[in-house]
Amino acid sequence: MTTDSHDSSPDSDAESVRVETVQRLERAMGALGTAAVARMEQRLFWFRAMSAEDRSWVGLVAQSGVAAFVDWFKNPDRVRPAIAVEVFGTAPRELTRSVSLQQTVEMVRVVIDVVETRVQELAAPGGEQQLREAMLHYSREVAFSTAKVYARAAEARGAWDARLEALIVEALLHGDREEGLQTWSAALGWSRTPVMAVAGLLGGQDAEEVLADLRAMARRAGHDVLAGAQGDRVVVVIGVADQFGAAPISAVEPLAGLFGPGPVVVGPPVTDLYAAGRSARAAVDGLRAAPAWPDAPRPVSAADLLPERALDGDEAARRRLIQEIYLPLRGAGSPLLDTLSVYLEHASSLESTARMLFVHPNTVRYRLSRVAELTGFTPSDGRGSFALRVAVTLGRLSERD
Repeated sequence: MTTDSHDSSPDSDAESVRVETVQRLERAMGALGTAAVARMEQRLFWFRAMSAEDRSWVGLVAQSGVAAFVDWFKNPDRVRPAIAVEVFGTAPRELTRSVSLQQTVEMVRVVIDVVETRVQELAAPGGEQQLREAMLHYSREVAFSTAKVYARAAEARGAWDARLEALIVEALLHGDREEGLQTWSAALGWSRTPVMAVAGLLGGQDAEEVLADLRAMARRAGHDVLAGAQGDRVVVVIGVADQFGAAPISAVEPLAGLFGPGPVVVGPPVTDLYAAGRSARAAVDGLRAAPAWPDAPRPVSAADLLPERALDGDEAARRRLIQEIYLPLRGAGSPLLDTLSVYLEHASSLESTARMLFVHPNTVRYRLSRVAELTGFTPSDGRGSFALRVAVTLGRLSERD
């Protein structure tokens, strides 16, 4: 039995071709990376518009991509190239904010095109098809790895944004008025006004799911949004989209169904996020007092809950009732205040009030209409009479010696 020492197998031939191709690729790596960056300058307008620092990082990614391909081609036994680390690990994580996934795909295509145009000189004789097939495999792996890199970045950014939102909501509720509040909101791209807060309950639902749904619905409607949960309570702050500017509470109505069972309370609109703490605290105070008004609409304005809030010990609500109801009535003269008091004490009867004051019922009717004009609350209305009674009582108590 004899063996021909000069006989070579197809596998060994392919391997020798691969070795020579690798040597050619290694010699050309620097030139290929430079050519790829030059081609990006020519073909990609977004690359030309980038800052010098970001362009340099993209160029480094391109160089790393070429080097990773050569290393993988050199070691065919590796099942898959470790692209995520070797290519994208060279650039800072912030680059995923400057370069979109689509732009990264375009960049990869440019790098592959540059290599493809030079296959004849890069591949050893007879190795052209081998190099093209390897590039096809590699480009597919780059696409998969790119998607994973961006998915991980989006996941991490989403988690960070959620934590940042929770911190801002917490700061608003605790009256934090430092400039850091504006810096944080800028990081989330906040721009819309007016701003108002909404408070509701989870009602046993998963907090992360509820917050994610609230954010998604608010953003689809064009609002800026921050959301956070404290125990079973959810607080959402929205920068109202332009189309809701005339009636900002209408922006909240679609969101109400995403909260758990129970009241949903809307704080007053304010001029900007810096002042949103007032709206958030009013919404939370209203949520705490809302069980005292079982038939309240959903959502309900925190201002409509002023009487319940005042009875629950909310000092801000007490001040508003005194300032907006009692003081205007007292300033208008004793006839209005006395007429209102007698009217409320006599079961809202015009005739009984007129007899007690020795005036005509039409006089009582006129004075009560003046009360409504001054305060915004109608004495003959159930909610109106309740608010007026609480306000007058608080006002008189505030004048004790």
